[in-house]
Amino acid sequence: MADRTAKEIEVGFIVDKPGGAKGYRTGDWRSMKPSYDKERCIKCGVCYMFCPDAAIGFDSEGFIQIDEFYCKGCGICSKECVTGAFKMVPLGSEDKAKKK
Repeated sequence: MADRTAKEIEVGFIVDKPGGAKGYRTGDWRSMKPSYDKERCIKCGVCYMFCPDAAIGFDSEGFIQIDEFYCKGCGICSKECVTGAFKMVPLGSEDKAKKK
């Protein structure tokens, strides 16, 4: 939001444009990230339903896609996944969870 003068602010300081995190990279501060093993996924969508940040979506084949701009590394997907397709790994590490 650009700085405004007192004469340009709405009367009563009304918010004229609703805000949200859609325009911000809110996942940049995380220390853990989900490592996804496509071979273990049964496309049930449980992770999608439980993700509090709507950072999980689906590709054209129905497999999971993680939007790393919004994923905050909370780990709920890994806790709720019925097949263990998600493992939380430190940010910057290779996907070692797939090899285990």
